Amino acid sequence: MTTQETVSAPGGVVLDGDLELPNSPRAVVLFVHGSGSSRRSPRNRAVALALRHSGLASLLPDLLTPQEAEEDAVSRKHRFDIPLLAERVVAAVDWLGEHPATRELPLHLFGASTGAAAALVAAERRPARVRSVVSRGGRPDLAEESLEQVRAPVLLLVGELDTDVLRLNREAAARLQAPCEVEIVPGASHLFEEPGTLERVTESARDWFLHPPAPAGNHGSGGDVR
Repeated sequence: MTTQETVSAPGGVVLDGDLELPNSPRAVVLFVHGSGSSRRSPRNRAVALALRHSGLASLLPDLLTPQEAEEDAVSRKHRFDIPLLAERVVAAVDWLGEHPATRELPLHLFGASTGAAAALVAAERRPARVRSVVSRGGRPDLAEESLEQVRAPVLLLVGELDTDVLRLNREAAARLQAPCEVEIVPGASHLFEEPGTLERVTESARDWFLHPPAPAGNHGSGGDVR
């Protein structure tokens, strides 16, 4: 079942979102889109559909208002505004914590591109609520000082051919104190458009959400690579 919802964010902002609920959901995944994207991202929607078949609910929200999205298409000024995006991800996390269908479910974050940084900042701000984070071709480095404070386990999925982003992910993984794995997807570029690569991302994310490692104690994992 898919319903259109609205999420109230600070400053009187109202964000549109699509809530997808399978029968007897096992957990809920909040999708955090990245640069120049929206809740209509075909890649995120494909992942959400596959996760739903495994019993995972999802919320795909817009993080920008229509006016902000129009401005960003010209100026690109909002897509790298991590504090703004993170503030709105936190609002969506709180919304899911109050919604009758999701408030009792474990919550996971799935971030892409710059949205991965916003997801990590939100995880740092809501440690009791966020169970784990998965990044797809993300920029976790943009989370800056929040990286060391994240306690939720983090899976960083990066394309083998996306060499610059892979380097940034490895550097971010070394800073994370939470359990962390860097998974390199063979033959994949930044958008995971190559045959079979998005399916690999989906399978890895599903397994992580269904069986996440324990949250951080005193020490992280050091960013294991697989």
